[in-house]
Amino acid sequence: MDYEVTGLPMHVLIVHATVVFVPLAAFCVVLGIVWPAARRRLGIITPLVALVALVLVPVTVAAGAWLLERVDSTPRIIAHMQLGGTLLPWVVGVFLVALAQWLWFRYGATQADGLRRRLGTAGSRVVGAIAVVLALVLCGGTVFTVVQIGESGSRAVWEGSFRSSAED
Repeated sequence: MDYEVTGLPMHVLIVHATVVFVPLAAFCVVLGIVWPAARRRLGIITPLVALVALVLVPVTVAAGAWLLERVDSTPRIIAHMQLGGTLLPWVVGVFLVALAQWLWFRYGATQADGLRRRLGTAGSRVVGAIAVVLALVLCGGTVFTVVQIGESGSRAVWEGSFRSSAED
């Protein structure tokens, strides 16, 4: 596939959508976990945003691999590429949690009641707290990884290629 759009490498265009949708999906999951009113309002939007993020990541990585074959390879670009390869598992996790959360609160009311009865009040609170902590770690790790990848990519492209002040 040709990863070029009107003469520009697709990677530099699509990466912006990835940088927006991945943290947005993580933020929606966190909102849904900690704020029931937000979860009800977001509804199917959370898993759909996570699905868009999930589709964008491999396309962005493939476009980056295409671009790598057409630029001078530097240690910073190689580091950026290696970091970029770590994002997909995080986004798969965010998508799965977003989907599970939506399905659970949309269709799992009777199962939730049965689970609460079996676990008791204390047990269901512990399970709920564990779910919240795991979601926060997953979403925080995802956003951290996006920031790390973006920072390494911007350093690879821009570091040393501009002056701190304008020449007169």
